Amino acid sequence: MNRDVLSVISSASKSFSKGQRKISAYILENYDKAAFMTASKLGDTVGVSESTVVRFAADLGYDGYPAMRKALQEMIKYRLTTVQRIAVSKELTNGGDVLTSVLSMDVDRIRATLDEIDRDAFQKAVDAIVNSKNIYIMGFRSSAALASFMGFYLNLLFPNVKIVNECSNGEVFEQILRIREGDLMIAISFPRYSKRAVRAICFAKDKGAEIIGITDAESSLIARYTNINLYAKSEMLSLVDSIVAPMSLINALIVASANQAHRDLVAEFEELESIWSEYDVYEKAEN
Repeated sequence: MNRDVLSVISSASKSFSKGQRKISAYILENYDKAAFMTASKLGDTVGVSESTVVRFAADLGYDGYPAMRKALQEMIKYRLTTVQRIAVSKELTNGGDVLTSVLSMDVDRIRATLDEIDRDAFQKAVDAIVNSKNIYIMGFRSSAALASFMGFYLNLLFPNVKIVNECSNGEVFEQILRIREGDLMIAISFPRYSKRAVRAICFAKDKGAEIIGITDAESSLIARYTNINLYAKSEMLSLVDSIVAPMSLINALIVASANQAHRDLVAEFEELESIWSEYDVYEKAEN
């Protein structure tokens, strides 16, 4: 079911029973809270039975209540403000052990990413990284940390790696002004998506560059403009987004690219180690 779940509820409202109208009214007004409620809790909140909530989801065409709740959660990734995220954070952790809840959810996201990743697309991305003339890595807002991390390591592996820094619109285009066919842009973006990133991707695509998108789902705003898409699970954690699965995916891309590189990386890193030692870059471990 591709339609917005709130639109589905609104369009079916005329056929609802009295209990279902209570459920629909609550969801339409409090979708941010309902998205993280169990069927039992939602029923208690609106004053109907758990079975009524389950039937409500089925009548809307969802394969059970969990499917409807997942649709709500997917929808709110693009709608919730930071203030709303804070308000629902207790629902995410059930008011309990935050440490266990957050780490457990991150483990689940990495597992789900591994299960669903398109391995052919992953290999195409590695090939593009290894064979491109110039590599531009772009990630704005919360994705900037991912872009910086990826850029740091790819810069050790390949020449002509550039991190596109977030600044004014004009300055972003100045950084990618010379992008051309044969070049690669790696665009990293997760909800809420940056408009500036979308504009930069379109500019690079018009210039003939290949675009790898690292994002959360096929419905991502950047996925429609990219040549290769890699999806990693990134869900809301209160006021922050989990970027653990995207970081793990980026680690895999870096390692695979290093393994496939066409140069003698051992010799290059031996030279780097010599430079680091000469200029006292790292603290030396004591014997």
